[in-house]
Amino acid sequence: MQKAKRKKMTAPMTTRNRKTVIIYPLLILFAITAPLGIWAAEGASPVGLWKNEDAKIEIFKDGGKLDGKIAALDEKYTQDGQKKTDIHNPDPAQRERPLIGLVVMKGISPDSPSKWDGGTAYDPKTGNTYSVSLEYDGGNTLKVRGYLPISLIGRTEVWTRAE
Repeated sequence: MQKAKRKKMTAPMTTRNRKTVIIYPLLILFAITAPLGIWAAEGASPVGLWKNEDAKIEIFKDGGKLDGKIAALDEKYTQDGQKKTDIHNPDPAQRERPLIGLVVMKGISPDSPSKWDGGTAYDPKTGNTYSVSLEYDGGNTLKVRGYLPISLIGRTEVWTRAE
């Protein structure tokens, strides 16, 4: 008597099985790599010391938002030898406060991995306050855009990382 050949029983490859074979490994891969993307975005933070045309600005975190203050001025004194103060402030009671240490940017929130928006910037040269956005790609330059109610009406400055 001949032994009957045993056939291996396998389920036919259905559309559902094909999707499972493809989708589950992709989901696992995504679950592993997604936190890496978040950490990379956090790594490109503009927190630190930046140089503009006449000052060094320290950008720091305050809660989940970014703020910035004047850390140093190229010229600390006026022509008559006085320390520079906030003389253009619309509030006369605040015109005697020193510029060094003055918080000039507030409440800037992350908008994407390389952009922050939604805050305000105070310009002590004019006493005006503007909306502000930051764009930073992780290099040594930071684009700072001050604008009126819409971003199209404004000005962009490029700051460099200070050492």
